[in-house]
Amino acid sequence: MEANIKEWTDKIKEINNNKTKKFSIMTMGCQLNENDSEKLCGIVDQAGYKKTDNLEEADLILFNTCCVRENAEDKLFGKLGEVKKYKEQKGTIIAIGGCMMQEKHIVHKLNESYPFVDIIFGTHTLENFPKDLYNAIVEKKKIEDILDIDGIVYEGVPTYREDKIKASVPIMNGCNNFCTYCIVPFVRGRERSRNPQDIINEVEDLAKQGYKEITLLGQNVNSYLVSQKQKGEDVDFRVVANGEEMTVNSFATLLIALDKIKGIERIRFVSPHPKDFTDDVIDAIANSKNICKLIHLPLQSGSTEILKRMNRKYTKEEYLKLAERISGRIPDVTFSTDIIVGFPGETEEDFEDTLDVVSKVNFEQVYMFIYSRRVGTPADKMENQVPEEIKHKRFDRLKKLAEEMIEIRNKEYIGTYQKVLVEGTSKTNSSILTGRTESNKVVNFEGSENLIGKMVNLKIISEHMWYLKGSCDTIQNV
Repeated sequence: MEANIKEWTDKIKEINNNKTKKFSIMTMGCQLNENDSEKLCGIVDQAGYKKTDNLEEADLILFNTCCVRENAEDKLFGKLGEVKKYKEQKGTIIAIGGCMMQEKHIVHKLNESYPFVDIIFGTHTLENFPKDLYNAIVEKKKIEDILDIDGIVYEGVPTYREDKIKASVPIMNGCNNFCTYCIVPFVRGRERSRNPQDIINEVEDLAKQGYKEITLLGQNVNSYLVSQKQKGEDVDFRVVANGEEMTVNSFATLLIALDKIKGIERIRFVSPHPKDFTDDVIDAIANSKNICKLIHLPLQSGSTEILKRMNRKYTKEEYLKLAERISGRIPDVTFSTDIIVGFPGETEEDFEDTLDVVSKVNFEQVYMFIYSRRVGTPADKMENQVPEEIKHKRFDRLKKLAEEMIEIRNKEYIGTYQKVLVEGTSKTNSSILTGRTESNKVVNFEGSENLIGKMVNLKIISEHMWYLKGSCDTIQNV
């Protein structure tokens, strides 16, 4: 369904007398939130607003919130205290959206303690934002636009991307897994997959714009189209990719279709669920030209007992067998993962199981999180909450092990040639170029700026904990 956005952005331009206004946006959370922010930026850009990082000069301040961890709440409320003065001084419009707005206790707190907020909108009403903004300007009263039911997947929403080399492309919204620590199914709703032709069209358009890498997004990408199939809907979509007609009826067939699009040289995806990582997906990656051989495979815990308490629906042994099966069928595959430390009931033995899996799988990257209680989740009500001191000690032990293994892996890169997508200049040194390998390793090297946006073969000459160094004398165009 196409969102009727232009009608309202034109109205906003009209009441602003076609004057260029400025907006600032603060994004919290995951890549899906970042993609939502790109849509919000596209909407307000179409309405005549230009982005600024200076809150003082903004006519509109947007917050796109996350509710996965408690520190996001602290961050939001701290920032609201900061921007209140701009509302008082110049009437700046304050708008808050995202996952946190789907939590009733948060909305109640905003209404009670931060009455100066103009617009509150949820995850299912993002496409209504231009209408909400127009009404907030005209009516000068608070707008609250939140749906407790699943929203519609809209197409045609304008998107403003600052990155001109890499882009994220959502393929589905929501989640049906109900992991006991996770609030996402309650704030993002049930799984709804986009039409595959719409996804293909978006990626083909990105290729025409010169984008080289795309990341497919979803709470559980490898259950793409599964919900529709379970409802008895026909999911055998006939699509056209790169002029070739084919059928897309699963995540694997979507990957195969996207791999045919000329101009896109890397395809990544996050996040898959181990329980749904089927053989056809493994084969699609193994036989592809452009799908990265770095697999993000969230572990969360290495303990079968804790995984059961988390409602993850796989065991330690099943996870290890899956990693082994993938390694056996995809040459040079590497893995990254997510791990939660200190889940309720986690014993020392459970934590040792996590360390054991990390040692055996030898992850390229480990994203570690200390368990954070979220109101509304089953885990929040579980007994045997792990004391903070123990959580932090275990986190430090996991971090030490992961870094030791990453250091060993980094050394294996020295002397090898790696395909590096050059992303730009280093943030700390403008004379240094930076890019990433297929395995998502950062590579810094000296070279001409005309290499930005290109894929180059680069010899790795040294390693550091968080990046590799390439030799400027051994650059070869791919």
